[in-house]
Amino acid sequence: MAQTGKFRVGVSHDFSIEAKGHYEAALAQVLGSQPHIEVELMPPFEGEGPSREQMEAYDGILALAIQLDSPRIDGLGRLAIVARWGVGYDRIDTGALTRNGIVLSITPNAVRRPVAEAAIGLIFATSLNLMRQHKIVEAARWREALPGLGRNIAGRTLGSIGLGNIAGEMFRMAASLGFGRLLAHDPYASPEQARALNVELVSLEDLVRQSDFLCVHCSLSPGTRGLVNRELLRLMRPTAILINTARGPIVNEADLVEALREGWIAGAGLDVFEVEPLPAGAAIRECPNVIFAPHSLAWTEELARDNTIEACTSLLAVSRGQLPTGIVNRQVLDNPLFQGKLSRYK
Repeated sequence: MAQTGKFRVGVSHDFSIEAKGHYEAALAQVLGSQPHIEVELMPPFEGEGPSREQMEAYDGILALAIQLDSPRIDGLGRLAIVARWGVGYDRIDTGALTRNGIVLSITPNAVRRPVAEAAIGLIFATSLNLMRQHKIVEAARWREALPGLGRNIAGRTLGSIGLGNIAGEMFRMAASLGFGRLLAHDPYASPEQARALNVELVSLEDLVRQSDFLCVHCSLSPGTRGLVNRELLRLMRPTAILINTARGPIVNEADLVEALREGWIAGAGLDVFEVEPLPAGAAIRECPNVIFAPHSLAWTEELARDNTIEACTSLLAVSRGQLPTGIVNRQVLDNPLFQGKLSRYK
């Protein structure tokens, strides 16, 4: 049966707070000229996500960082797609979406380069003690106040927990920077994939022991929550640096504070934290050998544009009865509820 009325897209209200001025032009570029699509900013919501009643007004939702759990999702009859602006979906219950015939799409192509650049940027900044040097000059002091010398990355070992989309881009960038070895641990990566990147696949313990720069590039799941803990941090070299641009809860923050205070590792570069925004009294703030960013180090003009275009292209596809790109919950494709929704848009 053909759809009557317009395909309604709701833009999650947090865009108006966290991304205002950064997504509107690209959204208009993709969806603004489509007469069968109506777009509006969703009303404010209580808590961390919209209510089921609010979501029921839409065929598609462009989601920034909202929480979509089972109580909000179960029983939705109209919603066909949640297009996530980014790649992390740990705040979204994919099982509930699948049960209710709702596809979840992400934007892997848009985030790959910006997040990889963020990781490389933190590697340079931490190895050169950039923030400490900045604070020395800011305090009207000079070289005599340096806590020590920086280190070149040439010949060092770059390691990654995970060898997916972003890690692969990081290793491609790193190939020309002079690292001595490129290591990764990823139980889902193939030897062929690793060889194409000149990366050695090793055990998690060997990765942690041998890396001079250990980057976190895996997704947050029950299996990875708290993965980088006291035991792993104790295995790291005292000159090693931890870089996390993935998700904060993958690293046990209390254990990391202990590692930094006790000198188990040399420092860290963190764009993500267990609790965000980072609380004013968080112990990690008192560690001098850390560089912080507010989970936005990869938020470049290009990322904002391309995230929006990729997510909106997925919304446009579903509005035409087609499958989006970047599907997370592929099981939904066999759900008659989802197939029924697609058919009404054709």
